[in-house]
Amino acid sequence: MNLFSDIRSLVIDSLTAMTAAGTLPEGLDFANVAVEPPRDAAHGDMATNAAMVLAKPAKMKPRDIADALAATLAEDARTTSAEVAGPGFLNLRLDAGVWQGVLTTVLDQGTDYGRSTLGAGKRVNVEYVSANPTGPLHVGHTRGAVFGDALASLLAYSGYEVTREYYINDGGGQVDVLARSVYLRYLEAHGQEVAFADGTYPGDYLVPVGQALKDKVGDAYVGKPEEVWLAAVREYSTEAMMDLIRADLAQLGIEMDVFYSEKSLYGTGRIEAALAELESKGLIYQGVLEPPKGKKPDDWEPREQTLFKSTDHGDDVDRAVKKSDGAWTYFAPDIAYHYDKVNRGFDELIDILGADHGGYVKRMKAAVSALSDGKVPLDIKLCQLVKLFKDGQEFKMSKRAGTFVTLRDVVDAVGADVTRFMLLTRKNDQGFDFDLDKALEQSKDNPVFYVQYANARICSTLRKAAELEIEATDAVLGDADLSQVSHPAQLAVIKKLAEWPRQVEIAARTNEPHRVAFYLYDLASELHGLYHLGKTEFGLRFVNESSQSATHANLALARSVSIVISAGLGILGVKPAQEMR
Repeated sequence: MNLFSDIRSLVIDSLTAMTAAGTLPEGLDFANVAVEPPRDAAHGDMATNAAMVLAKPAKMKPRDIADALAATLAEDARTTSAEVAGPGFLNLRLDAGVWQGVLTTVLDQGTDYGRSTLGAGKRVNVEYVSANPTGPLHVGHTRGAVFGDALASLLAYSGYEVTREYYINDGGGQVDVLARSVYLRYLEAHGQEVAFADGTYPGDYLVPVGQALKDKVGDAYVGKPEEVWLAAVREYSTEAMMDLIRADLAQLGIEMDVFYSEKSLYGTGRIEAALAELESKGLIYQGVLEPPKGKKPDDWEPREQTLFKSTDHGDDVDRAVKKSDGAWTYFAPDIAYHYDKVNRGFDELIDILGADHGGYVKRMKAAVSALSDGKVPLDIKLCQLVKLFKDGQEFKMSKRAGTFVTLRDVVDAVGADVTRFMLLTRKNDQGFDFDLDKALEQSKDNPVFYVQYANARICSTLRKAAELEIEATDAVLGDADLSQVSHPAQLAVIKKLAEWPRQVEIAARTNEPHRVAFYLYDLASELHGLYHLGKTEFGLRFVNESSQSATHANLALARSVSIVISAGLGILGVKPAQEMR
């Protein structure tokens, strides 16, 4: 049930009837007609822009359309009034029974309330984290991991068939650096003193890897030249780091469906096949690029390279795919990887990347557009940086990592649920200052606590009802006399519950899971307000010991809030609290 969709259907049916009656001209497109909450709740329950968007194509005054539409809508039993405002906005008020029916629906559908068929079974690939396998995940990766995982859950909840994917960047020079760093720890495990040169990875996390390598091969690599051990140590080290990364992700409750190795693209003909596809479309040529912006002429040496004509698909400049020496650019395997995604039959692709990949967006979108003939959209979401603060000071680097704060540092400090929720309280493209002390504070200013406390408060109320031997199953509450839930504060909570399916669809359409966190905070605020009002207005208390009928009705409202909070937290990957300690 999506009440806003139902009322929009009512508006569309009314407009269709007006067309049949000759009030509106034939052939109008109603696609942009919307029904949404009014900006000011005092204006009504819902508002529609129908008259405003139809006035120009209908060659009529918006006010004339609004007056006629208001008269038609007022005839429906669900509406108690339809009032025209300003130049032609139309505000609707709905019968209390319509709102009370929302509770029946929530109790009947449970956490499936709000689940939609928006995705219509389309296959979407969400690639996220994809950190270089050179060490533990840091706080920047954590934000991308949480965002990507919540987005994947949101899309699945909205009817998409979702594949969660991690692209292992194990084909570049950074894994050679990892291997050399592990080799130093291996020598150290043999009692040798070592020095870490600039560019290597000095973190303590490689100490057990070096020891494990010693346990496996003994002294076979000691004193041997690099060509003897580099390939084997690289493979061993990469596997060890991916085990570490998988364990880090598990700390946040994240499981990937696919781990895709960049290395698998080399020497297998996959890169060549992708570029051949582009060449068959006339998009590969030999040429010389203009110097990058900011380069002086004497800093620039023009070289003929193999180029992808990405400007044909919206990019600012064409991009090199093969260097003048015949080596692939870093862009070439990325093209091949996305070509593989297209060939796997995905209908949509989403990449979650760090803020430093801003220059990558247009070229990758151009490549996917070219490879799929524009049929497979690619959305790239950039996650801005996170700064951690504790005791008013910026949280310093982790000794274990050597150069950065790790995912485990954050989870150890505040827990997985708090980490996930907090990182979703800002839009992904906004910077985020994560105050570890504030994240554990028990106040309205802490959104995690505020939402969890609302659910815990409801669970406590249901336990109290059980102690009083008041049956409060969802089935019993669904049969309650909900006409008693009529106080403006109660209806305000129900109206917020009615927004849930609409908010899910908006969040899924825009790939913005932070909207779920924002909604849950607003819902919790309405619940807390009603609870406190019950301290002075006895009839609003969730448990009314003098009236079991009123108790069932009030508990139906409270339980419905808990159901929606649980559904929303489930999308965010957070466990709903049953009690607060």
